Amino acid sequence: MTKTNISFENFKIDRNRGWFCNQMKVLLANPRGFCAGVERAVETVERALRMFGAPVYVRHEIVHNQRVVQELRERGAVFVEDVEEIPRGAVTILSAHGVSRKVENDAKKCGLQLIDATCPLVTRVHVQGRRFAAKGYDVVLIGHRGHQEVEGTLGQIDGTVHVVATVREVENLVVADPSRVAYVLQTTLSVNDTREVIAALKARYPAIVGQDTRDICYATQNRQTAVLSMAEQIDVLVVVGAHNSSNSNRLREIGDAKGIPSYLVPAADDLQKGWFDNANTIGLTAGASAPEVVVEETIAQFRQWWSDLEVDSLSGPIEDVRFKLPAGIVVGSRTVNA
Repeated sequence: MTKTNISFENFKIDRNRGWFCNQMKVLLANPRGFCAGVERAVETVERALRMFGAPVYVRHEIVHNQRVVQELRERGAVFVEDVEEIPRGAVTILSAHGVSRKVENDAKKCGLQLIDATCPLVTRVHVQGRRFAAKGYDVVLIGHRGHQEVEGTLGQIDGTVHVVATVREVENLVVADPSRVAYVLQTTLSVNDTREVIAALKARYPAIVGQDTRDICYATQNRQTAVLSMAEQIDVLVVVGAHNSSNSNRLREIGDAKGIPSYLVPAADDLQKGWFDNANTIGLTAGASAPEVVVEETIAQFRQWWSDLEVDSLSGPIEDVRFKLPAGIVVGSRTVNA
C-alpha cells in the first residue's frame, strides 16, 4: 500500500463549503510601484497646474500609466504627441522618458515655456552616449526600438548609434571600427537579458567600453529582484502596470521564465478569476509607473472572491531616492533654477 503525504498548510475547515477549502494567499512584493523618477514627473505636472493653472501641456504620456494620465487630464493636463499641437507660449512639460534634441528645438521654435521632467537616470544615459560619440565611438544602445526612452536617446546622441535588444541582433551588427565601440543601456531592461547581450558584445568586440548593468535603473533592478525572490513561493504572478510599460513587461517576463503563469493588468477590472483555479498563493507586484491605489484595488477584488484571503508583505530594500524637481517649478517659496 502506497502512503501519501498531504500538507494542510493552505487549507482550513469550512462548514459551508465542505470539510476543507483552499485558503488563498497573496504575497506582496517589496519594493513595488512608483520610483523616484515617476514621482518627480507626476509631481512636476501637479505643481505646474497649481502654479500656472490649466491647461498645462505634456508631450507624450508623462509616465506609461493610463490611470495616472487620466487623473492628470481631469485636472487640466493636455497630452499631445507633437509639440506643434501646442499653442504658442504655453507651459509644456517633457515626459519622464526623455525626448530628442529635435523635439526640444521644435518646442523652442514654437515659443513654448518648457519644463523638462526627464528622469535624471535617463539624462545620465544621454550624457554618457554623447561622450562616447564625441570620442569617435560607434554607440550601441541596448534597448527596445520604438520605446519612448530609446527614441529620445537616439535623438540625443550625435554620431552613429545602433539599437540592439537580443544576442541575434548583436551578431548582425556592422560597425565602422571594431576597436572603437561603446554601449549604453535603456534604463528599464531585464538585468539578466542585458547581461547576455553585453556578453555577446564583448565577445565580438573585445575592446568595447560601456555601462555596467548596475547602471540600469535602481528601481527596475529592485522590482525584478523582488519577483525573483518570491518565485519559489507562488503559483501565479500578477503584475499591475500598463501594457506599454517596459519595466512592467519585464516583471511579467521574469515570471514566465520561471514557469509561473504571469499576467500584466492595468486595472483590477482586468483580472480573471479563472487564472487562479489551481493556485494557493498569488504573487503581486507593480511596475515603476503603477500607483499603489491599483494594487489596493486588486487586493480588494481578491477579497471579493476569497473572503478569508491572507495577505503577507515581503521584506525588501527601502527606497529613499529622491530627485530634485526640474527648473521652473516652485518648491515652497522658491523656484528651482536650471
